[in-house]
Amino acid sequence: MGMFNVPQFIDIEDKIVGPLTAKQLGWLGAEGVILLVAWSILDMSLFIIVAVILTMIFGALAFFKPHGQPFILFLLSAVSFFTKPKMYVWRRVADIKAFSRPAKPKTAAQKKAAAAAIVPKKEISRQKIEDISKLLEINKR
Repeated sequence: MGMFNVPQFIDIEDKIVGPLTAKQLGWLGAEGVILLVAWSILDMSLFIIVAVILTMIFGALAFFKPHGQPFILFLLSAVSFFTKPKMYVWRRVADIKAFSRPAKPKTAAQKKAAAAAIVPKKEISRQKIEDISKLLEINKR
C-alpha cells in the first residue's frame, strides 16, 4: 500500500510579501490608494486627521480577527443582525396569578370583594364519576 502526504494547517493563509498575506496586502493597498487621493484633494491638517482614521479602519480590517473570523465578516454579521427582523420561535408567557401574591384587603369592603372573587371548588359526586366512566367505556368499544 502506498503512502500519501496529507496536507496540514490548511486554514493558515500563505504569506505573499514578508509577513503579509494577500488579504492584508489588499487592504493596505486599498488604504494607500485612498490616502493618495485624499492627499491630493485635502488640506494637510485635514489629511492627517483622515489618514489616522483610515489607518485605524484599514488596520483593523487587515489584522484584527475577533472570535477568529476576519473583521469584515464580523462587521457584516453585526449589520445583518441589526437590520434583519427578529423572529421569536417561542416566547414564554408567565402566569401572573401563579407568581404574584394577592394584596391583603384592608377594609371590610375590600375583604368582601376579595371573598367574592374566590371561585368555589366544584364538588363532584361519586355517582357522577361512575356515570362518566360508563360513558367512556361505551364510547371506547
